[in-house]
Amino acid sequence: MNIDALILAAGKGTRMPSPRPKVLQTLLGETMLALVTSTLAAMPRVGRILTLVGNEADMVSAEAARTAERLGIASSCIRQEKQLGTGHALMTAMPGLGGDGCVLVVNGDAPLVTPEVLNHFLDAAEGADAAFLSLELEDAAAYGRVVRREGKVSAIVEARDFDPALYGPLEDAHEVNTGIYLFSLPAARRLLPRLTCDNRGGEYYITDLVALGLAEGMDVRGIRAEGAGCEKTALLGVNTPVELAAAEEILTKRRADELLASGVVLHAPSLVRVSPLSRVEKGVEIFGPCEIYGDSEIKSGARILSHCVLRDARIDGGTEIREFCHIEKAEVKSGALIGPYARLRPQAFVDENAHVGNFVELKKTRLGKGSKANHLTYLGDAEVGPGVNFGAGTITCNYDGKNKFRTVIGEGCFIGSNTALVAPVTVGDNALVGAGSVIVEDVPAGKLALGRGRQVIKERRK
Repeated sequence: MNIDALILAAGKGTRMPSPRPKVLQTLLGETMLALVTSTLAAMPRVGRILTLVGNEADMVSAEAARTAERLGIASSCIRQEKQLGTGHALMTAMPGLGGDGCVLVVNGDAPLVTPEVLNHFLDAAEGADAAFLSLELEDAAAYGRVVRREGKVSAIVEARDFDPALYGPLEDAHEVNTGIYLFSLPAARRLLPRLTCDNRGGEYYITDLVALGLAEGMDVRGIRAEGAGCEKTALLGVNTPVELAAAEEILTKRRADELLASGVVLHAPSLVRVSPLSRVEKGVEIFGPCEIYGDSEIKSGARILSHCVLRDARIDGGTEIREFCHIEKAEVKSGALIGPYARLRPQAFVDENAHVGNFVELKKTRLGKGSKANHLTYLGDAEVGPGVNFGAGTITCNYDGKNKFRTVIGEGCFIGSNTALVAPVTVGDNALVGAGSVIVEDVPAGKLALGRGRQVIKERRK
């Protein structure tokens, strides 16, 4: 069975007071759209993943493209110019859905849906013309109700259109529609032209396809959710800041449980926040509170102590990231020691056995094997060879107000404390720069450079 997936991500999300579209709200640093997309991408039975965009379409399309690139899949967005309901969303998407396969419809605001739940649904729906996933709720609130006759589905009715005279007391209707559907494409093409907006909302409801399909004698199935990830918050979407916070707590615990089960050592696991798209190997040790986001990759044997924030970081085994470090789009090799209170900015590279100490910042800098910058140092746009030692207070002056310039420091150099290296400048191998120097010219290999005024001693005023 050929299955394409359609993510509905066109809505405004009026109950989420934010300038960003609802599907771009984040949990553990990832947008809801990215989380839904990654779940679908992890399912071998799903082929293409299409995203229906509407509100802030360019912004949502850009996120869909970024996510697709991260996951190594193709990005395809369909624009819904007017948001006239979920049925209209499927109508809009149909020209992009060719063949006689099926389409799996998932809401973009359901970031906690799991492959296990969706695979169970696909198994149970195989061969059906139309199927939907349902859930039993004690308090069904404003969700669409599933109506059954003698155990068989007869309709899905929106709460505001629910007529007790036809369907019985609303308070007795506990089975709700989750908004996850599977349609065979031939059945969808046959039924969609019959949808109307003759309801209180004035919209085209995808749920009406259930009654239409039954009237045509089609195989329509209501499948109750089973398996890991069937929490109410996981399946019914995120609409408000309160629901977003609750969903993030569920995802935090779920991710911590996954890491523990895989052999990662977590101290204070409830305080460890790791993106589902980050990779943390067995044998890593993490102390909470700690945050690891984006495409970070932590290799076995690394230790990350508390109050660290890593984003798109590459950390080798045998490293230690001490307390209160921030690392973004940077790489740390085996045996390196980082922090406490260090900051590695984008394109920082710390080679094997190098040290980056307290209140040291690296940006677009390569620190060579065994080199040490242990105190109060800024290295920006620099290439540092192996075995270099930086005294406290060293800075590379890489910006002249208009342009950035590079500093190159050769192997085995010693840079004295409180040195300013004014780029572009090169310090040759095994050179020594005296403390307090301002270096504005290249220093030859093996030489001593002093760039400071001569000390003068005078009588002290009485």
